[in-house]
Amino acid sequence: MSVETTPRQEASAMAGRWPALLVVLSAVFMQLLDTTIVTVAIPSIQTDLSASFGTVQLVLAGYSLTFACTLITGGRLGDSYGRRRLFTLGMVGFVAASAACGAAPNGLTLVVARLVQGMCSGLMFPQVLAIIQALFGESERPKALGAYGASIGLATICGPVLGGALIAANVFGSDWRSIFYINVPIGLLALVGAARFVPESHGAAGRRLDLVGALLVTTGLFLLVLPLVVGRDQGWPTWTWVLLALSAPALLAFGWFERRVGQRSDADPLVRTSLFARRSFGLGLAISLVFFAGIPSFFFVFILSLQVGFGYSAVGAGAVTLGFALFVAIGSARSSAVVRKLGTRTLSAGTGLLILGMVGVLLTLHVAGTGLHGYQLLPSLAVAGAGAGLFLAPVTGVIIAGLPQRDAGSASGVLATAQQVGAALGIAMAGVLFFGLLGANAGNASSTVTPALQQRLAAAHVPAQQRADVVRGFDVCFADRAHAKDPAATPASCAALEQQAAAAPPAVRTAVTDAVLGHAVPAARRHDFSRTLQQALSWQLGVFAVTFVLVLGLPRIQRANLAAAPAAS
Repeated sequence: MSVETTPRQEASAMAGRWPALLVVLSAVFMQLLDTTIVTVAIPSIQTDLSASFGTVQLVLAGYSLTFACTLITGGRLGDSYGRRRLFTLGMVGFVAASAACGAAPNGLTLVVARLVQGMCSGLMFPQVLAIIQALFGESERPKALGAYGASIGLATICGPVLGGALIAANVFGSDWRSIFYINVPIGLLALVGAARFVPESHGAAGRRLDLVGALLVTTGLFLLVLPLVVGRDQGWPTWTWVLLALSAPALLAFGWFERRVGQRSDADPLVRTSLFARRSFGLGLAISLVFFAGIPSFFFVFILSLQVGFGYSAVGAGAVTLGFALFVAIGSARSSAVVRKLGTRTLSAGTGLLILGMVGVLLTLHVAGTGLHGYQLLPSLAVAGAGAGLFLAPVTGVIIAGLPQRDAGSASGVLATAQQVGAALGIAMAGVLFFGLLGANAGNASSTVTPALQQRLAAAHVPAQQRADVVRGFDVCFADRAHAKDPAATPASCAALEQQAAAAPPAVRTAVTDAVLGHAVPAARRHDFSRTLQQALSWQLGVFAVTFVLVLGLPRIQRANLAAAPAAS
């Protein structure tokens, strides 16, 4: 790799590589944070912008869509035109798009701004790993890569925590808009830091962008990721399956084209297919794809269960996950010492702890039932967090060990794409499983609280026939809500129950409202979500078990090899 710097820039790089790392990792954290931070703001956005649930889902999904589709091309653009230049360009666009999101007057503007924000993230993200490769030598690179892995892990789970805290703070009355505005000062500081501390670097001289390859991979990823991120909320219509089917030939065509181009001595493919011949890289990509199908999907259903099922506030639900985040940081910090003893088997140890932690969460949910308190989950989440830290910090070093530095940008783009596709796939599959089970378990949950509901209505002297009508209406309404794709919509059965209560005398209306809304609905919801979450955890246990098996296939790379610089181009 050729690194084009002046003597003054080179000296500055030697002194400023750790500040440079802080700059680029702040961008990593901010970019990945924005994949999840919107989750807790959905109700506020709907109310403020009068947006449909489908529109808000596009606000969530659109970012991930354009982020994933831009990553590989963004990596090559950095190799060709300068990594700091693309990092800076992406950051400028990201800051501008964040400000536009915060100021959005309607749902359409917010969706478009999120699409641009994701695209700019895709330009920035691949540059980070390539910049780390260029700045750090053999002795310091493992620490830098460990910090990189820890940033990914923390950002993946901290979105709901910080989002809830910002919304609760309601700074200057900004409500949900603060989750976007916060990116502006952080991004501006990162731009100043990039200009001061990050030197420019490139891939091999004379490299040009493979336009046909870029078009094929972007098309293939779009066809794959779009159905994954919007399919469940749209009810998996026919067009989503058609796009998924078309993604396979598009991506196969990309692989075929890149291989043909790579065979020509004068050509410069977007991704060298020879990278996949390296066992650690090819298998490492599969490991990343599978692993990231587990972590984001777990927090998606877990935080949803705490908020909707158990009545936690956004801040309270996020606080339950802090133990996980803390032990991710601890596990990441200790991973270098563990790698010195276990080599790549550190990934097996991390995955094993994750499985153990998930089993602990499952058992805690089973024992606590509807009386669950967040603090009861902390020991299990701490074990799982330590395992995630031991996995996330060294996994990047394992995957890129021995790669040519000329391919650092495109390789990091491929790696990040695998992680984003894995996360989208995991959330889609976990969502289908979770919401399907939520509807299936609704009847059992409502029947569990029916005796108490009847007793409350009888104690309030509600007439027998009306009691029967209320209980029957409650059962139907609860089941319809559990099956609804739009939780903000009011099913017809629930509207009928409300009209029935409104027509009753004031004393009866008050008694029915208190018995149904004050007691029966929250109790049934806790039963439904508790049982469903326990069953849905089978997805995470399966994903981490597959990851554990795949890790056993990695070549045994010792600490010295993990720390070694990639091969010269």
